[in-house]
Amino acid sequence: MNPNNPALRRSLEIWNKHIEDVERFTTVDESESKQEQMDRIRRARKDYAFFVEYYFPHWCTGKDGKIIPSARFHIEAANKIKENKNLRAVFKWARGHAKSTHIGVFIPMWMMAQEEREINVMVLVGKSQDSANTLLSDVQAELQYNGRFINDFGEQYNAGHWVFGEFVTKSGVAFFARGRGQSPRGLRYRDKRPDYIVIDDLDDDELCLSKERVDKLTKWVKEALFGSFGAAGGRFIMVGNLISKQSVLANIEASEGMFVTQVNVRDKHGKPSWPELWTEQRIRDKEEFMGFASFQKEYMNNPITEGTVFSEMTYGKVPPLEKFRFLIGYGDPAPSNAKDGKGSYKSLFLVGCFEGTYYVIKGFINHTTNADFVNWYYALRDYVGDKTQLYYYIENNTLQNPFYEQVFVPLFVKEAHTKGFIGITPDERKKPDKFSRIEGNLEPLNRLGKLVFNEKEKENPNMKRLVEQFLLVNPQMKSPADGPDCIEGGIWIINQKMVSVAEGAFSFGTSRNNSHKF
Repeated sequence: MNPNNPALRRSLEIWNKHIEDVERFTTVDESESKQEQMDRIRRARKDYAFFVEYYFPHWCTGKDGKIIPSARFHIEAANKIKENKNLRAVFKWARGHAKSTHIGVFIPMWMMAQEEREINVMVLVGKSQDSANTLLSDVQAELQYNGRFINDFGEQYNAGHWVFGEFVTKSGVAFFARGRGQSPRGLRYRDKRPDYIVIDDLDDDELCLSKERVDKLTKWVKEALFGSFGAAGGRFIMVGNLISKQSVLANIEASEGMFVTQVNVRDKHGKPSWPELWTEQRIRDKEEFMGFASFQKEYMNNPITEGTVFSEMTYGKVPPLEKFRFLIGYGDPAPSNAKDGKGSYKSLFLVGCFEGTYYVIKGFINHTTNADFVNWYYALRDYVGDKTQLYYYIENNTLQNPFYEQVFVPLFVKEAHTKGFIGITPDERKKPDKFSRIEGNLEPLNRLGKLVFNEKEKENPNMKRLVEQFLLVNPQMKSPADGPDCIEGGIWIINQKMVSVAEGAFSFGTSRNNSHKF
């Protein structure tokens, strides 16, 4: 250990501060009876959530001073690990969901606390030796300085230090840290071989760019690392979020006999998976700042391949609205909208054509309420004012028709009483495949510089979302394309009207037999 190493000095400073928190939060009630202590120990050995809250308040206390309880998936993981001595598992959890803390600190200490100890030699594997040592430092801090754990289960620390990548307890439990690719051969403590191996966030963006490196590291995990178990086997666990489909985590989870759980920041119903910590507003703030693709990778275990159709979009100056003969406000109400980050986005955009160039002028795209969607139309009305004629359309295919009639017509009527009447024309076109429409109708315009996005709206989150969806368009359509689909719908309407002008039969605001005027 080089005391002059700045990085090491900084790590030790952080560790010493953590020790202070551990000691400060884990004071013991000296007045409790022996019976009270034994009752607590019995409960702690069975009730993982209670174990975490009592022994680790410094990890679980929020800024408001209240305990943030363990999530259901934390408790399920702990019980699964405890009950299966030869578990091979991948816990694929979103960032910020305490996977390292639970799998690498709380659960192994819970197994140490059992009446019959469930762990003898633990190996923590990180991206590098330094990162693995840092993970190990959290375990040592708890075993050496956690007053509550020591009070109930005895003195723990004996020798070694996380800085050197290993330490042991008085009861003979050994802890080792290793970086990825480093030899784990020969790891043992006395006659004990590893029986609890945790691989923590092994992948990174640079690694995942190389299939050769990913395959080589996967082989190391399966051969050298897994082979370090003794004949009795042990628990073999990998934790991380899926940042790439070409990753070690993806390869390991696809291996035979793996138990896999996936926890996204939002569950299958679109609700926060850990609501006590991740409020809906906090999730929305993350998604807003990061953008769809990055958010999906880091928080939804859904790495998205960049699109193959649109590589770059054109921003430019929009002519004065007075110069447009007419503008179209085209909206998609997305009745199947799911709030899980993968579902449809409601969208409404103002588009127009001037001298052969199509302009995306202003609009909205988001997961939102039906009432907000209706108000978007009024926002466009106010934006355009009396500068030119504005015509409003709403997608209304066969599947959406009852939804449109039953939900949106009453909402428009309600708003009309206070904000005035506007004419909404349902677009009942029988649309071809979404990808084919977007690629066939919009890609040539974009390639020729004839599809221009308003440069004044470049920093608007709605325009950013729209452009990001364009850049992610691919034949598999694994990412939402509701914005590009909305633009295609608006441009199609513009073209139909221009054809009508050429034929001398220009008709505005009507649909075959189902036009609503509000």
